[in-house]
Amino acid sequence: MSGEDKVNVLLVDDQPARLMSYDAILSVLGYNLVHARSGTEALARLMEADFAAILLDINMPGMDGFETAALIHQHPRFEKTPIIFVTAVHVTDLDRLKGYELGAVDYVYVPVVPEILRGKVQVLIELYRQRRELERLNKSLAAANAALQTEKARELEALNAILAEANAELAQANRTLQAEVAERERAQEALEAADRRKDDFLAMLSHELRNPLAAIQGSIELMQKKEIEDPQLQWARDVISRQNRHLTRLIDDLLDVSRITRGKLTLQREPVELRDVAQLAVETVRPLLESRRHELALHVPDAPLHVEGDAVRLTQVLANLLTNAAKYTDEGGRIELTIQRDSASERGHDHVSIRVTDNGRGIPEETMPRLFEPSTHEERLNSGAHGGLGIGLIVVRGLVEMHGGVVEARSDGSGQGSVFTVRLPLLSVEELTLTVAPAHDTAAPPAPAESALRILVVDDNQDSAISMTLLLELQGHEVHVAHAGTTALQIASDKRPDVILLDIGMPGMNGYEVARHLRAQPEFADTLLVAITGYGRAADMKQTHAAGFNHHLVKPVDYEKLQAVLAARCGGSASSGPLRNGHVAQGAGNTPM
Repeated sequence: MSGEDKVNVLLVDDQPARLMSYDAILSVLGYNLVHARSGTEALARLMEADFAAILLDINMPGMDGFETAALIHQHPRFEKTPIIFVTAVHVTDLDRLKGYELGAVDYVYVPVVPEILRGKVQVLIELYRQRRELERLNKSLAAANAALQTEKARELEALNAILAEANAELAQANRTLQAEVAERERAQEALEAADRRKDDFLAMLSHELRNPLAAIQGSIELMQKKEIEDPQLQWARDVISRQNRHLTRLIDDLLDVSRITRGKLTLQREPVELRDVAQLAVETVRPLLESRRHELALHVPDAPLHVEGDAVRLTQVLANLLTNAAKYTDEGGRIELTIQRDSASERGHDHVSIRVTDNGRGIPEETMPRLFEPSTHEERLNSGAHGGLGIGLIVVRGLVEMHGGVVEARSDGSGQGSVFTVRLPLLSVEELTLTVAPAHDTAAPPAPAESALRILVVDDNQDSAISMTLLLELQGHEVHVAHAGTTALQIASDKRPDVILLDIGMPGMNGYEVARHLRAQPEFADTLLVAITGYGRAADMKQTHAAGFNHHLVKPVDYEKLQAVLAARCGGSASSGPLRNGHVAQGAGNTPM
């Protein structure tokens, strides 16, 4: 296009980024593109040259697009200059009518479709060039004016038909898009509903599984307090104990995987000393290590190493890795736990490496890529010596990543042992100074001397209630039992117990209702209420808090923790009010769902 024929297009928008996008879309057409960033600047540009078309943003500060269009078309020189309005929001029919009354020929919506914008501008430029040609012809060929006007009208009608067809196609595309959005919204609602159903199902499953485990654990505790002379019976008792702990841990890991994948697991972040975490993890796994006669070597630095994280969850990470090493190392193996500061620095933070090394069965090369992911039944069958790797490693990866770290595994193959490495960012001395409060004497006061308590055990599972009763009676307590909420209220009114161990998920009147009935009576204001339940979600703990419980214990109950609660009551230090935030005791190895 020659310099004389080159036409001007005025682009009016207060956002430079949009002007640049218009340039990118329209520059291939070869027109002279002139920018204006306000209505006032647009009027000034119109005084300098003729323009074939104006691309005008509606929503501008100061003088908006409608006001600018009105002023443009009030001038006789520009009353026929075509205007295309640009808007980022859907305009109403009234706004659209207002725009057409001001001389707009069309609308385009942000984000702009390049092909549509180029097509609309090309049509207007074509009209503009034809109008100029007609004007030149009118000056020299006045006699042919009528014919030219007729041709012009015909062409305009055809072009308007093209525009109408383009608008119809655009409207259809908009309707299709709206239908797709509505379908996606319906799909999202269905997914959310399915997620809620899964959450409820997991909570129910956890409760139903923990109830029999609680009865088994109580029976185990009772057997451990009795002298058994037969070696085979001792062995059977220990097997039941180990497998019960394994089942409990399996349930915990399943629930943790679910919460991690749904983003519902939260960390209680604070400065954590890794040597303490290592000691706790070793103590947790020590029974398994001893039962398999493994040698454990612990290599930790003399100087403390702190990270910001959740001490309970970090202990769970190391315990899972040590458990994994113990399970997949033949009896009498060697396991090493090493903690050391990394020499390299990343993103301004020093890092710490935690390695668990074993001389066990190793990991086949084909298993390595999916080691930290859920596996199918067929994959487990075909994965060789390490086919039993389960959800514990999935939990490890999720928790490590939540702490801003990474976990990786290395093995030279089957029978060559394995190395699992966790890398976490260390807290600097400055960060530690800012986050750690001045030290106080946190030594626990000496445990008060045990004394007999009057205890009411309420549980619809008779095996759980009986095993709990027998254990408490061995401690010298006076114990009464109820298997239903209404019976519990009657016995409580008659016996006035010091402590009530109350199951939540009972038919008829559940534990929450029983607790509320008791707290409504002044004579039970100081009674220690302990929730004994298979439900351990944060929502369940809020409910026990609201119902007036002092403690929340998750089945199967850790009897050492229960004894601590009772000992505190004997010493008069137990809270007599409702459960306080964070004052939650959990079952052995349990993490609440």
